[in-house]
Amino acid sequence: MRILLVGATGTIGTAVMNELASQHEIISAARSEADVLVDITSPESITAMYQAIGKVDAVISTTGNTYFGSLQELTPENNEISIESKLKGQINLVLLGMNHVNDRGSFTLTTGIIMDDPIAGGVSAALANGAIKSFVEAAALEMPRGIRINNVSPNVVLESLNKYGPYFPGFEPVPASRVARAFRKSAEGIQTGQTYKVY
Repeated sequence: MRILLVGATGTIGTAVMNELASQHEIISAARSEADVLVDITSPESITAMYQAIGKVDAVISTTGNTYFGSLQELTPENNEISIESKLKGQINLVLLGMNHVNDRGSFTLTTGIIMDDPIAGGVSAALANGAIKSFVEAAALEMPRGIRINNVSPNVVLESLNKYGPYFPGFEPVPASRVARAFRKSAEGIQTGQTYKVY
């Protein structure tokens, strides 16, 4: 398959690349140091990316910034970080990419455990994740040409504990390689409208 991997330079994106690259043609996309550059907060940038790469069999998104902070600190401006990047950015990858995905292809987006298991400071991220999950479930019913759509919801990733560990007390971290296998399941499988939890 020819797979577009958005967020290829991040922790999970790198693991997905390692999981899939030996069997598929991977086109990496990120803000820098990738085959094609993209800013997912910009619809124009997403459109330019798709025009540059042509048709693909699958789009995998392992990207999206979110705001971490208490509810009292959550201003409309802070919340827009999660909405513009994690939520709208990933959804726009689908809306602007449907005509660039081959028949019976797929989209796989990224959500996260805190939409089901909330943490202190995670309100904005949980909002974005939950909205993506709902979008996936509804969009799966209307996707054209047999295109599938799923999302992967990982626990805190072992390799990111130094950055995110304090937000997840008592959570059992998962290795990024295990998360990557859920993306393989989505891209190579037959299911649609699913949330693949890696907890």
